[in-house]
Amino acid sequence: MKIFKKLIIFILIILIIGTTLLLFIGYNSYSNAIREESLELRVKEITQMENFVAFEDLSEDYVNAVVAVEDHRYYEHGAIDPIAIVRALWINLKNFELQEGGSTITQQLAKNIVFSQEETVERKMGELFAAYDLEENYSKDEILALYVNSAYFGDGYYGIYSASMGYYNKEPIDLTLDEASMLAGIPNAPSVYSPNVNPDLALKRHEHVLNKMVEYGYITEEQANSILE
Repeated sequence: MKIFKKLIIFILIILIIGTTLLLFIGYNSYSNAIREESLELRVKEITQMENFVAFEDLSEDYVNAVVAVEDHRYYEHGAIDPIAIVRALWINLKNFELQEGGSTITQQLAKNIVFSQEETVERKMGELFAAYDLEENYSKDEILALYVNSAYFGDGYYGIYSASMGYYNKEPIDLTLDEASMLAGIPNAPSVYSPNVNPDLALKRHEHVLNKMVEYGYITEEQANSILE
């Protein structure tokens, strides 16, 4: 029994040391990034883009689609979503592969504007500090707008305005549910889900987005089925 208790204490100590080290690495990564250019300046560069789309100029269907498929508890949690992280860990462990990441919209914005897209532990931990900084200084609506304006939609389209005009020749506020839900699914993997590159995979992703919108009460099954038929 004593050996078991000592083992538990040893494991806890290792976990604490490991977590502390990872947090230090992450903080150092974020500090170096904003030393080159502050978070405020990075955000300002996006909001001053010629075709920046403010939150109020996004269609309601598009906003709902993004939240449903990317981070359905977005307006309920802070910079990170512990529930999503635990769920992602469980799914990944159960299936013995990396299927879910558990990142919030705020974390994805942090990745887009502060770090490279390279998947490293250093970048992932630094992303947490950037996300907390964003949540501290900007509203949820502002963060969501920054995210969709900095996301890549495939086919050379950066930002929701470029994607909306490029794919549908429409202003983002005029997107239909069909169009909005298609665009909401692309940034997860632009080279895979671009409708001009992989129509079949784009359609499957589109169906997934609509199913998520039904699951979280944004639309009815009838609305989803009318688009998918």
